[in-house]
Amino acid sequence: MSWGLAGRRILVAGGTRGIGGATVELLLREGCAVALCGRRKRDVEAAARDGEVFARSVDVTIPDAVEDFTEEAVERLGGLDGVVACAGGGSGGGIEEASRAQWTATFEANTGYSARLLGAAAAHLRAAGGGSAVLVASISGWKPGPQAQYGAAKAAQISMAATLARELGRDGTRVNAVSPGSTLVPGKRWDGMRTEQPEEFAAFTREFPGGRLIQPQEVAEVIVFLLSDRSSGISGANIPVDRAQNAPTPFGY
Repeated sequence: MSWGLAGRRILVAGGTRGIGGATVELLLREGCAVALCGRRKRDVEAAARDGEVFARSVDVTIPDAVEDFTEEAVERLGGLDGVVACAGGGSGGGIEEASRAQWTATFEANTGYSARLLGAAAAHLRAAGGGSAVLVASISGWKPGPQAQYGAAKAAQISMAATLARELGRDGTRVNAVSPGSTLVPGKRWDGMRTEQPEEFAAFTREFPGGRLIQPQEVAEVIVFLLSDRSSGISGANIPVDRAQNAPTPFGY
């Protein structure tokens, strides 16, 4: 099934692996012109596909980095019809151990750069007639689980999507959040648990009524739907993609 996105110009921050990588794959199959950035240079080089996409190694937490990349992408693609904020992460332990710097870094790696990305992209989306922005948050934004700084940053992303949908909607721009549940990405956290702690992993799957974690492609389908005109009536929403997962992690307090 096609989402009718052929020719659209889309920027994906955090587009090298996992959910971001799956989103880029789907956008390319749709016939989109894609710009992506990621932190690791080797992953960016692999994602560049011999020039099929415009790709840069960018640490989105560095001041002006995501803004500069946005302008480069606009110049290369000739404008923007959509943006996806898919980078993210967290640092620090519990409330007694996490430092002020770790709280700040976690906020910037999720909410802060997302705000700067939309600020840099807003005028270009407006020039294209509005477009769509998707912030990839997490069920950790409303389902309690360690660590608090990560959940707080994701909750802020969800709130920001609703607020910016009102602010930017006057120009025809839609803004939505997507909240994945625990996603099985090769080589990442849950994949490592599956191979190294199979009994614990099997117990964790009971958090899902269907007995299996989310796949990156399942989240990517929802992101691409929100970028398309088929979701034209949806803005300011937070859409969970968690298969009714109960808790974000298997680790209690």
